[in-house]
Amino acid sequence: MTTKRIVVCLDMKGGRVVKGVSFEGLRDVGDPVALARRYEAEGADELVFLDVSASAEERAPLWDVARRTAEQVFIPLTLGGGLSSVEDVTRALRAGADKVSLNSAVVKDVGLVTACARAVGSQCVVVSIDAKREGDGWRVFTHGGKRPTTLEAVAWARQVVAAGAGELLVTSIDRDGQRTGYDLELTRAIAQAVDVPVIASGGAGSARHLAEAFTEGGAEAALLAGILHDGSTTVGALKAELAGQGLDVREVRA
Repeated sequence: MTTKRIVVCLDMKGGRVVKGVSFEGLRDVGDPVALARRYEAEGADELVFLDVSASAEERAPLWDVARRTAEQVFIPLTLGGGLSSVEDVTRALRAGADKVSLNSAVVKDVGLVTACARAVGSQCVVVSIDAKREGDGWRVFTHGGKRPTTLEAVAWARQVVAAGAGELLVTSIDRDGQRTGYDLELTRAIAQAVDVPVIASGGAGSARHLAEAFTEGGAEAALLAGILHDGSTTVGALKAELAGQGLDVREVRA
């Protein structure tokens, strides 16, 4: 059995961590480096920094935040938001990121996935897919969930994996911040369509939701944010519950 990962997401805007519902109504929840240290201490397996407005505002990604975090935190770090070239990707890795998350830029040019995979390796290239249910499928959105595309999420997942993506971060816009559970149909459809790890995102409210993402959704990792930011639970508590259900999770270091 593959060890399941808990990935903590730190959505960023204006240099601060924010959280909203369905990508709207963002509120400030704290300093990124302080929160990163806290979540590492609690047992997070990985961290993801996503600048939710970088692409929409066409500004530079979070180099300084990545650098300061990497100096103090020693679990894998993914950086996303505003990355639009191979140069951006290599700079992110030099700043201390272990992986990069690409979204809006690869919708514009899927060849960027291939170029980045060739430059830094597929294992460093995560493609984020923000999707909203539409009929029997899911439409892909970009620019922080603000711009609809003509792409269908499952078909797009196949395309970016064929182009060289080593991992997919699949976020349900409908479920984001709702705490009612992940969109298991979306997660499962994509996980069954590709042969790379899928991270479920959008909707976590309890350990049961994480377990469902792993056992029913086919995800190899689960991303969460809000229930940790507001102190409803901790990574350690979630891992203890998951282990109690027989799921293989990494132990929390003392």
